[in-house]
Amino acid sequence: MTVLSKGFGKVEGDHRVMNSEVSEPGYVSLRSVSKTFGDVHAVVDLDFDIASGEFFSMLGPSGSGKTTVLRMIAGFESVTTGTVSIDGEDITSLAPFDRTVNTVFQDYALFPHMTIQDNVEYGLRTRKVAKPERARQASEAIERVQLSHVADRLPHQLSGGQRQRIALARALVLRPKVLLLDEPLGALDKQLREEMQAELKTIQREAGITFVFVTHDQEEAMRMSDRIAVFNSGRIEQLGTPHEVYENPSTAFVAGFLGVSNLLEGASAQALVGRTGLVNIRPERIRLHGPGHKPDKDSSSVSGAVIEVAYTGANTIVVIRTETGARLISTSLNEELPGHKDTFAVGDKVVATWRDIHVATIPQ
Repeated sequence: MTVLSKGFGKVEGDHRVMNSEVSEPGYVSLRSVSKTFGDVHAVVDLDFDIASGEFFSMLGPSGSGKTTVLRMIAGFESVTTGTVSIDGEDITSLAPFDRTVNTVFQDYALFPHMTIQDNVEYGLRTRKVAKPERARQASEAIERVQLSHVADRLPHQLSGGQRQRIALARALVLRPKVLLLDEPLGALDKQLREEMQAELKTIQREAGITFVFVTHDQEEAMRMSDRIAVFNSGRIEQLGTPHEVYENPSTAFVAGFLGVSNLLEGASAQALVGRTGLVNIRPERIRLHGPGHKPDKDSSSVSGAVIEVAYTGANTIVVIRTETGARLISTSLNEELPGHKDTFAVGDKVVATWRDIHVATIPQ
């Protein structure tokens, strides 16, 4: 199928991947890719594919290798070993300006002395596009991000969110096959960041361009991505849909990095869920009741005492110490009007319950 996107030209295909498997060769492919800086192994033997039109996020803590991988795809870092290809073409040795990619950085990198219109036109000018045509394409790109009314202003006259959108328009007007985004929302406040997450996803879906997004923010990756690669120490710990990596983490690191987890092993796991090994129960799956509560037939329970309560606005977090000595965290939505919900206090005796299907076993 051919998708037409206003301002960004023709984009072939609409092949966003909604499960963890890519059924055909990747649009962006990394094969046996490693990167060393002296004795430091920043990226270690990566093999993965990104599908055409996919919103693909690389998630991990600082120093996990995700930005280095992005820079190798862009050509800003050389590959120590392995190959990088886009649409079947080996680009490993190509200079950045010869690759069909563009990058949006956290600092936006707008020219301070140029108007917004001139900033967006700049890449087209370097490609020798005629003045009338580049003005038209730039105007359409600016209109697409809903900022036509500021086209004659300078970057310092715009808000952070507006500068972010202009940086995006400047990248997309060049019609890259792949758009690389290196923590582009990191400098924004929480409210604007959430608004821009929705806008970015909408723009990506309508433009049909492959997005490769780097972030350390778990909620951001979960909200925007078709698939997520969770990085740790230069390796991918798990690659899958947001649902897969959250509900069925393949390692303790993934379980702990994506949200809050109740990780149990050894005697605690055996006592609470009847399993050996390492298991995980998400806090929102645990319900708290008063003493004497009996669980349903498909659920398990344990008695304990409340040791901490935290009200966070949308949620209430309750930490209990179980009779087996384990520490469990339970979170619940504050759905009732203030003052109308029964709450627990430190010292209260409770029964914690969870459905057995919500216990995830983590391979070791």
